Amino acid sequence: MKLQMKGSWNEVKGKLKQKYGQLTDDDLTFAEGKEDELLGRLQKRLGRTKDELRAEIEDM
Repeated sequence: MKLQMKGSWNEVKGKLKQKYGQLTDDDLTFAEGKEDELLGRLQKRLGRTKDELRAEIEDM
């Protein structure tokens, strides 16, 4: 399932870094077709489910 984002990834990345100060650029590295890898890294760092993270990213 692909992430549907409003705006560019750079904008979303900036919002996530503001909200979750502990995230690094490495945590937020996004490669086309690697959505699950990104969500897995965020899930580990933030202790949230992939579905929660997907919904939050899509709402940004």
